[in-house]
Amino acid sequence: MTNPGGAQDTATTQAWQSIGGAPELTERVAYRGAGAVLPAALPVRELARATVGACSLAAAELLSARGGQPVPEVNVEEGAVATSFVSERHLLVDGRAPTPFAPLSGFWRAADGWVRTHANYPHHRARLLAALELDEGTGPEGLAARVASTPAREVQDAVYAEGGLAVAVAPAPRGNGEPGAPGGFRAAGLPLAEAAALGPDGGRRLAEGDIGLPASGARVLDLTRVIAGPVATRTLALLGADVLRVDSPWLEEDPDSHTDTGMGKRSTLLDLGTAEGRSTFEALLDSADVVVAGYRPGGLDAHGLAAEELVARRPGLVVAQLCAWGWSGPWAGRRGFDSLVQAASGIAAIEAGPEGRPGALPAQALDHGTGYLLAAGVLRALTDRQRDGRGRRLRFSLAGTAGWLMNDVVRVPAEGGGYDPADWLTESPSAYGGLRHALPPVSYAGGPEGWAHSSTRWGGDPAAWR
Repeated sequence: MTNPGGAQDTATTQAWQSIGGAPELTERVAYRGAGAVLPAALPVRELARATVGACSLAAAELLSARGGQPVPEVNVEEGAVATSFVSERHLLVDGRAPTPFAPLSGFWRAADGWVRTHANYPHHRARLLAALELDEGTGPEGLAARVASTPAREVQDAVYAEGGLAVAVAPAPRGNGEPGAPGGFRAAGLPLAEAAALGPDGGRRLAEGDIGLPASGARVLDLTRVIAGPVATRTLALLGADVLRVDSPWLEEDPDSHTDTGMGKRSTLLDLGTAEGRSTFEALLDSADVVVAGYRPGGLDAHGLAAEELVARRPGLVVAQLCAWGWSGPWAGRRGFDSLVQAASGIAAIEAGPEGRPGALPAQALDHGTGYLLAAGVLRALTDRQRDGRGRRLRFSLAGTAGWLMNDVVRVPAEGGGYDPADWLTESPSAYGGLRHALPPVSYAGGPEGWAHSSTRWGGDPAAWR
């Protein structure tokens, strides 16, 4: 393990302090190298291990706060981290490998540059084609021809106006952190995390928990989709929380994505637009400890689910919010995914190949890294609540993580002689069939080695706490 003389890893300390952690505690975090994993022009390995290290330390700290023992040592395996950060690529469902991106998701050459589209969900695909006045049956060739004749920003703006997902690929940022193109999206300067105490002492604290499971007894409402938010709540489930994912019956989820990120959780469907659905949700909320929401700024306000309102109704509640583009500025209200943030922030240009085609990070590292950091923030908020009983509002964004990666994460020499991902994979039965999946990378002395159960069927569980 690398932590010579209790030296602090810079990126780990940055991640830990962003969620309010005492910097001296990071001396308890050590890493075992696995060679140059997650190779990239940017320091992805350092980001990945730092977010998992911070999450592991937050788990250890909460365990100490609940049980009165010293904070356990944290020992993180970089091989486990690298495997977990591409967990969706290692997933097999009855021997079948999922398809990570749909045919109309990708980079397309425009008249004056490049465009990155995201059309994995049917409604996003339909909006993309409608914005570009293409038939529903249009394939990759037709999309390529249409985009090739149009300026990149024009494609971006037309698709956004239609409710679809496309961004102009930005040049690499200038040395001062400004975007490479005038008027482009700027990730530099966005906070990595925001945390604020809200409301009075709600009188609710977690009792002394199960040995090794710091989040045992905590009830978590999971209002997230795709990767970052579900990775966070998957991690909270690993650590003993009762995590109930709540989705609308009108917005279907990709079953493979749910299978990968649903470990240890349960899943139910509620229509908050109906009296029955709203009443059931309010009953769940009444005894929840944590709400994790992965919608755009203001996206849940119409349902009375703004963080301040939630904490006012239930003092002591922890509300963790996640978005793509940050919580202020002209892009804040836009939909977004990891791949789009990489493209608009300049990461795709930094990672471009020798022929100039935009590139990508070796993992959806903004998603996974933000997910582990979000879980760490929730664990830290529960630790703080043990002391003062107050609720918390936490905010994270993929763009904030992108800015951190491009501007602040410091490279450290790789150690170790490589690794075999098979060492960090396991098999489990599930409602979808036999699974091969990645093991969790979060690790501390006495911690769990796997989830209590694999993914249940999406929407198939009762809307009730265990």
